Amino acid sequence: MSDAELPDPSEPAAERSADTPAELTGRQRLIAGLWPPRVTRAQLVVALLLFVLGLGLAIQVRSTSDNSALRGARQEDLVRILDELDDRTQRLEDEKQRLEAQRTELENSSDQAEEARRQTVEKERQLGVLAGTVAAHGPGITLTVDDPGNGVKADMLLDALQELRAAGAEAIEVNGVRVVANTYFSGDGGNVRVDGRKITAPYVFEVIGKPQDLETALNIPGGVVQTLEKEQATVHVEQVDDIVVDVLRPAQRPDYARSSSP
Repeated sequence: MSDAELPDPSEPAAERSADTPAELTGRQRLIAGLWPPRVTRAQLVVALLLFVLGLGLAIQVRSTSDNSALRGARQEDLVRILDELDDRTQRLEDEKQRLEAQRTELENSSDQAEEARRQTVEKERQLGVLAGTVAAHGPGITLTVDDPGNGVKADMLLDALQELRAAGAEAIEVNGVRVVANTYFSGDGGNVRVDGRKITAPYVFEVIGKPQDLETALNIPGGVVQTLEKEQATVHVEQVDDIVVDVLRPAQRPDYARSSSP
């Protein structure tokens, strides 16, 4: 090495270090390589695919969790639930076929006016049963709920009513009160009211409909019967060949609505 390349001993050490670049440590080189980040298009695509995959797995896990209640059910309970779903589907299919048959009759009848009148009378009778202005009888069930501990609340009886309606109940009477579309339950255990009228246990539902469907709907796992029994109530369901629902509601004239027919 020549004399020109040797550092001057008289030159201060601080000046020499300022002119000579400092050597980077391993940690500093790592940080310099990672920041600022250099993201390529391929990396963005991979990140997006991973996000979508994670979201799909989360949705799948949540859906599986929602169905966990059925996993613990016994085989006969699952068969009962499936039978009830099949029965509801069949009822809807029967109603569809009935309406299609009515349409065909109207289209093909030689006396369409007479056929329309006959169907109108039949429809009026059906609506009268639903509105509670006409007595009805037919096969069905009686649901008796005895509540010695006053643990049965109004919302539990309302759940029973809704389950019966969903199972195809056509006419219902509860402790001498005719159930109609706007029927409501209120009050706590031991002080239950139906449409404002107080009723006391045992609560007796007299229901017209297909007995098998009605009983199955009440006895599904986690359904009406099990819920009531958790409140120490005694529940009894009996199929009956002919039930009479003859408590009537007075026909009410609407205050504002009028028929739009000429």
